[in-house]
Amino acid sequence: MSDYLSKPCTAFSGTKQFAAGSLVDVALAIKAAEGEGREAPVLVFDDASGSVMDLDLRGTTADIVVRLGERGKRETPAGRPRTASDTDAEPRGRGRPKLGVVAREVTLLPRHWEWLSAQPGGASQALRRLVDEARRSDGGQTQAKAAREAAYRFLNALAGDLPGYEDAIRSLFAGEAQDFADRMKAWPSDVRRHALKLATGQGLLGAP
Repeated sequence: MSDYLSKPCTAFSGTKQFAAGSLVDVALAIKAAEGEGREAPVLVFDDASGSVMDLDLRGTTADIVVRLGERGKRETPAGRPRTASDTDAEPRGRGRPKLGVVAREVTLLPRHWEWLSAQPGGASQALRRLVDEARRSDGGQTQAKAAREAAYRFLNALAGDLPGYEDAIRSLFAGEAQDFADRMKAWPSDVRRHALKLATGQGLLGAP
């Protein structure tokens, strides 16, 4: 299964969780439940970003799977870098294996290239070391910010009319975890639980 088809997602019908799992499983669960007369439309959320996903569920199960697979191929260059796993089926020449290394354009001034070229291992290894050092010194701030934004996107789409919404959002972005949870106590349990999951970074790829 491709990375796109296995993307973790959660579907809500109104404020009640309808399905959760890989994108393809959630999409097919929604398709299978067509005609059940749900009062509220089903929204599908990307667990990594909290964004609503627009799915085309026309046709048969096979049609849906093929369409999702084609969409994943189109979104690979824009959504994430191509890695060795994307090219497993491509012919391999001689030389060192790719080991997941991704080639992308980097634009720097001449003095930057001169400094990088003079570093042990050359420019590529120096850039990798710099990135790794920046990630270590970040202290998780980038991931925490992404988690808060994911929770906000989810709540903005689904909880805007719930009592205390604005206060909850202020607590979210202030990093006041307990206050954020307290302000959602009167909310539907599924909404509150999923918001807390996203806010703690559990929806992010690679998060604990």
